[in-house]
Amino acid sequence: MNVYYVAAIWVGMALLAAVISIRIAIPVALVEIVVGALAGNIPGLQQHISQPGFVTFLASTGSLVLTFLAGAEIDPVSLRGHWKASLSIGFVSFLLPFVAAYSFCLLALGWTVHAAELGGVALSTTSVAVVYAVMVETGLNRQDLGKLILAACFITDLGTVLALGGLFASYDWLLVVFIAVSAVTLLLLPRLVRLATTRFGHRVSEPEIKLLLVILLALGGLATQAGSEAVLPAYVGGLVVAGVFLHDRILMDRLRSIAFALLTPFFFLRAGTLISAPALIGGAGVIGVLLLVKLTAKLVGVWPVATAFRLPRRERTYTTLLMATGLTFGSIAALFGLTHHLIDKTQYTELVTVVILSAFVPTLIAQQLFRPEIIDSDEEEALGEEDLSIIHRRPGSRAAVTGRPGQPGQPDQPVQRAEPGQRSQPDQRAQPDQRAQPDQRAEPDQPTR
Repeated sequence: MNVYYVAAIWVGMALLAAVISIRIAIPVALVEIVVGALAGNIPGLQQHISQPGFVTFLASTGSLVLTFLAGAEIDPVSLRGHWKASLSIGFVSFLLPFVAAYSFCLLALGWTVHAAELGGVALSTTSVAVVYAVMVETGLNRQDLGKLILAACFITDLGTVLALGGLFASYDWLLVVFIAVSAVTLLLLPRLVRLATTRFGHRVSEPEIKLLLVILLALGGLATQAGSEAVLPAYVGGLVVAGVFLHDRILMDRLRSIAFALLTPFFFLRAGTLISAPALIGGAGVIGVLLLVKLTAKLVGVWPVATAFRLPRRERTYTTLLMATGLTFGSIAALFGLTHHLIDKTQYTELVTVVILSAFVPTLIAQQLFRPEIIDSDEEEALGEEDLSIIHRRPGSRAAVTGRPGQPGQPDQPVQRAEPGQRSQPDQRAQPDQRAQPDQRAEPDQPTR
């Protein structure tokens, strides 16, 4: 076996997936899974897709770094600012789908207990990668609604990672050592990263990135030795250094470039190659029902809680649909079950296919039918009062998204500032030659109009 030949094939598949992703505007992780599935099932091509040790290592490292980056994307300030709503929405977004999927797999499909637990974990996730991409694309990441959704995603995936690590860990003295070492290391991690950045700066040799990789690989190895999952300390580690990355985007961008250029493509491509086409065709009915179970459980859980926190109907539906997405952690959980012989290849194919569909279907519905309208402050100032009043009357307007005051059942009125010595007159337009100019005072040598 020529390792260079094999590596060229895998990197070529990653390049093809990247080009397709850019052309059709779909997250590259989805395309990589599909390309891997095609390469692993097309006769005449599948025999060239061998998986030597370096492919497995790069794929495992990719899942580790990707999980770390997912945790690092969470803004700690936003998490603290929306902790009640995000904790409530994120908790039910994990718990109800986990219980529903576990019960269905165990009772209706006849899976073993461990396989049903894996199914519950894989289908309880919310895709931080998909949601974060949507938030950035729509500009909602700068709005209160977007920050709330991202914080809720973190809570959901934290529950998923804890469940994955807790259900399948070996409870012995090694687990105690792993918890103690992880707690001390993660407590010191932000200080170590700041020290490395301050002492060495952003050099070509990237010592701060090497420091992060050493710590992530060491904790991942200790977690594996303890019978837990390596993504658990990686996800929490990403959260604890999120504040450092928030003020040092260079470090974040360089680590992201390394991950998405080399590491994560191997993970998603390998996940795709393990999908069996005969199992996909034979399990189409199971896939459809599992997808329905996940979407229904997310709706039943998230919608009432979002209602309790007084999200408007359009934003409530949008939030529920985005919380129903899944990709990264669902794929990680399914691959974990397959590699640890907790599920077979048919069950793995069914779970991964449901995960992929849950990334497509809810996102497409949310973006096409329920996307809130966002008006930037500069754009709002440029609009006239009549245009503003129309925009504020629309469902999902910026007034609803950003929490502008308004009476229930009535459209929000544009705010007018009164001139000194005058009372504000809402909904009263000035004549063309006597139009009021908010916050504009006359010059000393010019008469006031």
